[in-house]
Amino acid sequence: MNEFFIHYLWENKLLKPGLQTTENESIQILHPGHRNANAGPDFLNARIKIGETIWAGNVEIHTLASDWYKHHHDQDKAYENVILHVVYKNDKTVYDSQRKPLQTLEIKDKYPSEILLKYRKFVDSKQWIACENQLHEVQWFTWLSWLDRMIAERLEHKTAIISDLLTQNNNDWEVSFYQLLLSNFGFKVNQAPFERLGKILPLSVLLRHRDNLFQLEALLYGTAGLLNKDFEDEYPVNLKKEFQFLSHKYDLSQMQAQEWRFMRMRPANFPTIRLSQLAALLYKNGQLFSNIRYAKTTDEIVAHFSVEASDYWTNHFQFDKPSAGKPKKLGKNAIHILLINTVVQTLFAFGKSHQDQAMQDKALMLLEALDAENNNLIRKFEQAGLKVNNALHSQALIFLHQSYCKPRRCLECRVGHVLLRDV
Repeated sequence: MNEFFIHYLWENKLLKPGLQTTENESIQILHPGHRNANAGPDFLNARIKIGETIWAGNVEIHTLASDWYKHHHDQDKAYENVILHVVYKNDKTVYDSQRKPLQTLEIKDKYPSEILLKYRKFVDSKQWIACENQLHEVQWFTWLSWLDRMIAERLEHKTAIISDLLTQNNNDWEVSFYQLLLSNFGFKVNQAPFERLGKILPLSVLLRHRDNLFQLEALLYGTAGLLNKDFEDEYPVNLKKEFQFLSHKYDLSQMQAQEWRFMRMRPANFPTIRLSQLAALLYKNGQLFSNIRYAKTTDEIVAHFSVEASDYWTNHFQFDKPSAGKPKKLGKNAIHILLINTVVQTLFAFGKSHQDQAMQDKALMLLEALDAENNNLIRKFEQAGLKVNNALHSQALIFLHQSYCKPRRCLECRVGHVLLRDV
């Protein structure tokens, strides 16, 4: 028995009728209260009829009554308004601040045993998710409402990350968007060096040269530390010369070339290619976030990211190393990743910050317009019988799996709740 299960029983009023306190007074749960996610009692503003008296206040839940003292609640004023102590086993009399016995409900044997058995089966499951074989039993409407909740939680979490960037950047949305974009431009393997590049190469410097693609490339490659060697090809030789002038002008620091990873990755994802595509993106759009904010359609937003590396890279993946000729466009999958992890999150955070519901809706509509990710996790959900129609669904499922399924938070999941009640 654990407190999470008792929370579930209490919040959903699943205890058997005819409840009594340990002092044999009848209990009627008028309202279980609201779950408290912060410090203090577990449920706030409950309404409970004990005997002939209706009490309004807070409820604290423990596995053992003695946990009240173990957790030092007797010394915490936040617990002075607890009107009922709900415990699995009443192993010790607990007193309130007035030295009177605290009203206590012992729930041992006062709940449907079938629910506990099913919960234990969930928790002990060896499947990739506990309810894998039962997903098809849950109505699609239930799934839709829960996925909406999951995407909201995911975006709220990401909003906190963007808030930290804004704090660091004096509430400058363009700079914060630029730094988040660079972090995601690394596509996991080179995320850390791209993130560092965004910190040491100011957007303001790049925007001064936004009309000159070659200078943008020189600034990006040079600051990335990829021009600190002798080259044979004219293109990198000229980039190096240009950066020497620009770095002196702006007093730019440089990264180390070894910070970038080339091994065990597709050549199209080499940082040399991505940096040229990034330069093309800045050359095409300048202040990209402003353009995205005022874009009226999803296609217009996608069009901002339709860029390709400069001509040199048609026949190269690295400096001085010729390869088969092919334009290096920023691919559809890469664009979708950037839209999901950068554009959607920043639009939603901006709307949240400015109390602009239309901007938040724009972020959600962008997710709905994008194809669902095609990865192993999403395929598993589909094989289990779940329809995944778009990126909003797939992103919600990724968050659900990470935050609820893996830690076995079945009692807090609406799907788990439906399946547990079906006993």
